[in-house]
Amino acid sequence: MQNHSFRILVVDDEADICDILSYNLRKAGYEVDVAHSAEEALKTDLSVYDLFLLDVMMGEMSGFTMATRLKENPATTRIPVIFLTAKDSEDDTLEGLSLGADDYITKPFSIREVVARIGVVLRRFEKPQSTAMVFRTLTVDPVAKTVTVDGAPVLLTRIEFELLCCLLESRGRVLSRQDLISRVWPKDEVVLDRTVDVNITRLRKKIGPYASCIRTRSGYGYFFGE
Repeated sequence: MQNHSFRILVVDDEADICDILSYNLRKAGYEVDVAHSAEEALKTDLSVYDLFLLDVMMGEMSGFTMATRLKENPATTRIPVIFLTAKDSEDDTLEGLSLGADDYITKPFSIREVVARIGVVLRRFEKPQSTAMVFRTLTVDPVAKTVTVDGAPVLLTRIEFELLCCLLESRGRVLSRQDLISRVWPKDEVVLDRTVDVNITRLRKKIGPYASCIRTRSGYGYFFGE
């Protein structure tokens, strides 16, 4: 992966953190811009970025609120988000992941860890796939990263999209939560079963008439059925 082709926006109200991150990410070969508040970031063209690194606890608008705006905007909904925060409770982590975040790093952090985890997320972002998957009027294109139902686009987060791909690729076969975690989330990330359930619930709501096709096999996991 050629890092120089990826552009990252760091949003944090602590100038020292921004300086440290921007210096080290540029050293790792990334293009980096900085915003010191969510409000400042939202005034710019965010569609040009390949990844957002967001602090959670900021002045007027939190990183969670900004991430919600990003996921609601068709121009930025598929751009990966990593939260960077001093909050480390299970509920905070689950809230961040339920908003569609791709990773969650707590302060104090190791710069090497941040750079490594950004690399993991971006490798998933450019993971190649071959052909579109079609089930009735549901079409999933793993190359274009698009989903349509009855020809209308469906906006999914990256995690939701990859979960749907996994279930469709293994149609009729039950996948345990651990199966899904190992396929969709970074290898070094601790993911709770409840996190999988939260994302499956969100996915079902978004694919409308096909929600009932994502079924639960009690005690085993999930599968995509007729």
